[in-house]
Amino acid sequence: MKIKHSYIFGMLAAALLSCNNEYLERYPIAELAPENYFRSAAELQNYTNAFYNRLPDALAIHYNNPNQADDEARNTLAAEIQGTRETPSSGGGWDWAELRRINFYLENSHNCADEAARLQYDGIARFFRAYFYFDKLVRFGDVPWYDSVLEIDDEGLTKARDSRKVVFANMLEDIDFAIANCQEPKSGQLITKWTALALKSRMCLFEGTFRKYHGLGDAEEILQQCVAASEALINSGTYTIYTSDPNTAYQELFIAEDAITSEMILARQYDASVPFVHSANFYILSASYGRPGLQKSVVNSYLMKDGSRFTDIPGYGTMQFFEETQNRDPRMAQTIRTPGYKRIGRNEVSVPDFATSVTGYQYVKYVLAPAFDSGQSTNDMPIFRYAEVLLNFAEAKAELGTITQTDIDKSIKLLRDRVGMPNLDVAAVNANPDPYLLQEYPHVETGTNTGVLLEIRRERRIELVKEGHRYRDLMRWKEGARLAKPFYGMYFPGAGEYDLDHDGTIDLVIYQGQAPAAVPGRQYQRLGELVLENGENGGRIVNMPDIIKRWDEDKDYFYPIPTQELQLNTNLQQNPGWEDTGS
Repeated sequence: MKIKHSYIFGMLAAALLSCNNEYLERYPIAELAPENYFRSAAELQNYTNAFYNRLPDALAIHYNNPNQADDEARNTLAAEIQGTRETPSSGGGWDWAELRRINFYLENSHNCADEAARLQYDGIARFFRAYFYFDKLVRFGDVPWYDSVLEIDDEGLTKARDSRKVVFANMLEDIDFAIANCQEPKSGQLITKWTALALKSRMCLFEGTFRKYHGLGDAEEILQQCVAASEALINSGTYTIYTSDPNTAYQELFIAEDAITSEMILARQYDASVPFVHSANFYILSASYGRPGLQKSVVNSYLMKDGSRFTDIPGYGTMQFFEETQNRDPRMAQTIRTPGYKRIGRNEVSVPDFATSVTGYQYVKYVLAPAFDSGQSTNDMPIFRYAEVLLNFAEAKAELGTITQTDIDKSIKLLRDRVGMPNLDVAAVNANPDPYLLQEYPHVETGTNTGVLLEIRRERRIELVKEGHRYRDLMRWKEGARLAKPFYGMYFPGAGEYDLDHDGTIDLVIYQGQAPAAVPGRQYQRLGELVLENGENGGRIVNMPDIIKRWDEDKDYFYPIPTQELQLNTNLQQNPGWEDTGS
């Protein structure tokens, strides 16, 4: 039974209000004017509830391109992944209405005589201002910093962009205020001290590594703040890694009706009785909505069950589905369909469905019983979870060059323990860095710590797959060129009949020419429509082979500022490389 928090209804109200331009651009209507409002804790809560609408919904978390970046292939590609972005005339993420609402609140909350309540809700507002600017910083780099409400004739409307260092310093002030003043009791749906620590951990890891790999300087101090925020959350003992059966625990996190708050720091809540539902089942299993599938490079990244590297096995690149899925990290079978998979609510074994997955590696993460297939899923969706904080901590320590085995034991080890995997051995991986991962990440810092850096990136990719982190990870590591590489699926030696799960029955027929007579229970794919990289001679499935993807190292790490904004404010300067791209 879900507990419905009032902020859900605040979010819905905010969504409706967002259609009212008058509300966005002017002071609120009379009963919300500052002289008549913000006088009680209840009024502060009601106003700040609307800020929760800024948080990502299920679609943004598990589906939106380019969030999944090079982890996922589908039959539609975002402009960021194709390399076809152009400068828009308007929009493009250069929106400030939400910031105005936050600043309006912060300018007027002093009307409330209840200081404890004011500090708590000011903390929430400043959390959301840091969250707002984090998105702007990631997207545009330098942006104007505004901490007050501007009127139509205010000179601040035509200011130049502030440097990312100035913006980030202000973000740190906001998030530190939130940490100090938000409520301490944890909640899976409300902003707390722990949510603020998790955001600080996330944004400091991003900014520290972005500065490091893009040569901007001052990276170490920011990475140390990531370590401090992560460690404060870890040492508090407030959260733990959820465990049950190693073969089911990871998947259980993402199919739970109610967020498992031992690990989920903040989740987007869904409830059919409101109604407030999402469509994860439909997006993952429909033949008409992108047919998403995990990429081959992710499958290659899963370790063997004994902790050894799959890509060290001779001939790993031409292994077929059954062989490549045996004795792997149990998170693989809890992320995609593997031999023996039984869907929730069904007793029969199901193989991957090529009609709904372009790579053959079909997701099970987030997938509920068939009753939810029509777009009525109600499992809560992760926004911040403790596993990410552990990964942030380990990565920041590794990038600083200070990581020890003890650090791994209190971070990465907990994630591997959940699924019964051996611990990461710092000395062993540094002595023998994975050559496959070195090819995946050519810009990684090389030296005595390279092996553990690569292994933490492996762990992050596997643990957080399909949670919306990958695109930003590639941007901060300066590995955007990965998006221009082909996206691959399963390997097949050519046309033929395939028993995918080795149960003695044919599951898939890849044919040439005329379609064979259909046999119940078999899937049929025409060679050429199912494209193999070597044609008749087989190979990996190639996703969208006719699309040429491009990546421009000089401009594609940032988005362009819309042309209308540049015309309205001549003090703004376009991001490098975007000056000549038309809308």
